[in-house]
Amino acid sequence: MAKEKNKNKWRKSTNLVHEAEPRTAYGETGEALFLTSGYVYDSAEQAQARFLGEDDGYQYSRFGNPTVRSFEKRMIAFESSDFNAETGFEIDARATATGMAAVTAAMLCYLKAGDHVVAAKALFGSCRYIVETLLPRYGIKTTLIDGTDLTAWERAALPETKIFFLESPTNPMLDILDIEAISEIAHRHDSLMVVDNVFATPVLQNPFTLGADIVIYSATKHIDGQGRCLGGIVLGRKDWIDDYLANFIRQTGPSISPFNAWVMLKSLETMELRVHAHCDRAEKLTEALSVHPKVSRLVYPGNPSHPHFELAKKQMQRGGSLFSFEVSGGQKAAFKLANNLQLVKISNNLGDAKSLITHPSTTTHQKLEEQERLKIGITPGTLRVSVGLEDPQDLIDDFVQALESLGS
Repeated sequence: MAKEKNKNKWRKSTNLVHEAEPRTAYGETGEALFLTSGYVYDSAEQAQARFLGEDDGYQYSRFGNPTVRSFEKRMIAFESSDFNAETGFEIDARATATGMAAVTAAMLCYLKAGDHVVAAKALFGSCRYIVETLLPRYGIKTTLIDGTDLTAWERAALPETKIFFLESPTNPMLDILDIEAISEIAHRHDSLMVVDNVFATPVLQNPFTLGADIVIYSATKHIDGQGRCLGGIVLGRKDWIDDYLANFIRQTGPSISPFNAWVMLKSLETMELRVHAHCDRAEKLTEALSVHPKVSRLVYPGNPSHPHFELAKKQMQRGGSLFSFEVSGGQKAAFKLANNLQLVKISNNLGDAKSLITHPSTTTHQKLEEQERLKIGITPGTLRVSVGLEDPQDLIDDFVQALESLGS
């Protein structure tokens, strides 16, 4: 007889290892991978009941798949570990093919022509595209504001505002936005609070405990953690998932593949360990670079020099795995430094076991006008670093030699 799980007593680390769909009859230790597009019914009557929603079995892997559901359930359990559903709401989730599919689905499943979105200006370039370009094509009005200014959120809200949208820390300048205070403003205006929590990860920050209604991840980043697979996930109030997101994904099809979901599911088992190891290295590296004479500015939420350091301590466990810094000499100097790194790789990805560096103004945010980039702090000399799992002294040595290559 299968043992009854006492899930209510499980803590976060345990949920990351154990939560999933039930084992098959073979009793496998590792969760099964169901590479199937369709499912067989015992009878025509059962097929009819499935499509009517009267039978809980699977129908088609665009709608749902046991491996995908295991990934979703593990993420739900992890996010719910610090969140009291008795005083809040029950959390559910749907996985998507990519992080941007998650952002797009979360917006379009709920919004309609005439609605309004308030969003922070400091967003990943593709998220800016969704808010600034895509939504207005469908008659959805948007307002971009300085997300660190609480009065700006209040002023921007309209009677037709339906969503407040932000990321914290922001990409790439790592501003910390007050999720709890902004959530209170959103709810006063009958709006949903939607948080892109990719940079903080669910290990370091739980937006649901701070008032968020919807939380989005690019699973491609720290959840996978090794640069292998694309994926995304949207978590939120179960009634909202049921009423809006589930059917949107069913009908439009931004579904994650079962194989990618299986990779994410297995990666979750080590995510907490990996994220803290990333933080260990980021802390040591930023401490060394913050005093280097050729670094004109360094931004890391875990460093007391960060302008939002106290807020970061309040809503995050640690400073995270990413930092940005600026070198004098603009793009030419930034390119020279990146090209002279021997260990750290040039890539626009993040959350990988390998340390990665990118030049935001020519990659992730290159579609923004220069004045818009400067408004959110991205200068031609700005570089963003995703700290990996290498020996911290090797990382320090690599950056020091690259900085020295810039000359006097």
